[in-house]
Amino acid sequence: MTTAHFALAAGSKPAAKTAPLWALMVATYLLDILFMVLVSFGVESFAPMHPGHPAYGQVIIHAAYTHSLVGALLIAAAAGLLGARFWGRNGGLAIGLVTFSHWILDLIVHRADLPLLPGNLAHLPMLGFGLWNDPAAGIALELALVVAGAILYVRGAVRLGHGERGSRKRAVIAAAVTAILLVLLLLADALALPMTTSLTLMLLLIGLSGWLDGRIAPTASAATRAKVRAASAGRHA
Repeated sequence: MTTAHFALAAGSKPAAKTAPLWALMVATYLLDILFMVLVSFGVESFAPMHPGHPAYGQVIIHAAYTHSLVGALLIAAAAGLLGARFWGRNGGLAIGLVTFSHWILDLIVHRADLPLLPGNLAHLPMLGFGLWNDPAAGIALELALVVAGAILYVRGAVRLGHGERGSRKRAVIAAAVTAILLVLLLLADALALPMTTSLTLMLLLIGLSGWLDGRIAPTASAATRAKVRAASAGRHA
């Protein structure tokens, strides 16, 4: 479901007027970033269901902290509060919601491996609708989110730069690059290519797409940042 997470972040950019695209991209994958940190310490884990034949969605995941419902809510709240310090209330709310959207999308595709409480306290029923059991349906859902995210993103990008010289061209370039990277990431996941391939594409989405997005309408973006700083200064005065 990696591609769907990034597609949702791109699609949310028009509503998140103050939060930069790169921050939304990081937020949408924050649960998995923290998951990999805990994997490195042996606290959480994952493994292919069929080691000799890796396939889309065929993975066993133990993420009792980062992907518990309460854990995801706490992480999203912390991310939102941090985002608000840099990009105001609108930006912070967007960061928090996009962070938690990761858990919602995972709920759709994961098998019943998402606990309610961190560490699976009280051993309550695990959650997961199991769409990964039907790989074709999972890929179709991700593709639909890629299309929807790209459409929403390009519309918002064009509106953002309305009136600025060359902004429409920059918006189209940014949207095209983002859409292409999303499709390539989906292909990498669907074909179960090495994780290094997916990681490279994710870094390009965060870095390159984020950079291109910031160049769509630099004047409008600078004005928005100034308003956020002024509002923040007013609250702390």
